[in-house]
Amino acid sequence: MRVATQVAHDLLHIGAVTLEPAKPFVWASGIKAPIYTDNRLIIGFPEERMYIANCLADLIKRRYPTATVIGGVATAGIPHAALVAERLNLPMIYVRSKAKDHGTNSQIEGKLNATDQVVLIDDLISTGGSVLAAAEVVQATGATVAGVAAIFTYELPDSLTNFTNANIRLQTLTTYTDLIETVNSEGDMSDADLALVRTWKDDPWGYGRAVSAI
Repeated sequence: MRVATQVAHDLLHIGAVTLEPAKPFVWASGIKAPIYTDNRLIIGFPEERMYIANCLADLIKRRYPTATVIGGVATAGIPHAALVAERLNLPMIYVRSKAKDHGTNSQIEGKLNATDQVVLIDDLISTGGSVLAAAEVVQATGATVAGVAAIFTYELPDSLTNFTNANIRLQTLTTYTDLIETVNSEGDMSDADLALVRTWKDDPWGYGRAVSAI
C-alpha cells in the first residue's frame, strides 16, 4: 500500500479524522467543513506513531537532503519532530506560537545557527498560517527554512497561495484527496456523500450553502 493511502487509512482507523458530510463542523474562521481532524491522537497509538515518524524521516531525506535541523511547530508538531530528529540523528528545535514573557523571552527553543537549514514539522495544514508564522521566526535568526513536512493537508486554495507567496516548499504524507479516495475504496460512505465531500476543498466557503440547500 502506498504511503499516502496507508497514512489516510491509519488516521481514519484511530479516529483522528471524523467525516460528517450532512452535519458540517464549523471552524473558528467560520468555514463549514465536512471533516474534523485531531492528529494529536496519533501519539497515543505506538504502531501508527512509529510508521508516521519513519515516513516523515524518509520524506525529509528524499525531499530536503540539505536539512541540518528539525523544527517542531508548537504544539502538535513537537512530538513528531522529536521522533524524526532522533531517526535522522539531527538537532531539534521547536518554535513557540509567541515568545515567552519571562527569562530570555525566546520564541525558539534549542540551538539554531544562521547557517542551518531547517525543516519544520507540523501535524496538519489548513491555511498554513501557523507553520508559516514559525518559518518567519526561524528566518529572522538568519537560518534558512528548507521546507515544511506535515502529516496531512486539507489542500485548501488559501494554503497553496500562502506557501507560494512565502516561497516555502510543502511536502505532506497524505492529503484530503487521498483521504476521500481511501474512504471510497473502503466503502464507508455513500456515493452522494462522496460527491459532496469531494467538492469541499475547492470551495470551502460555498460548502455550507450547498449542504443547507439539500
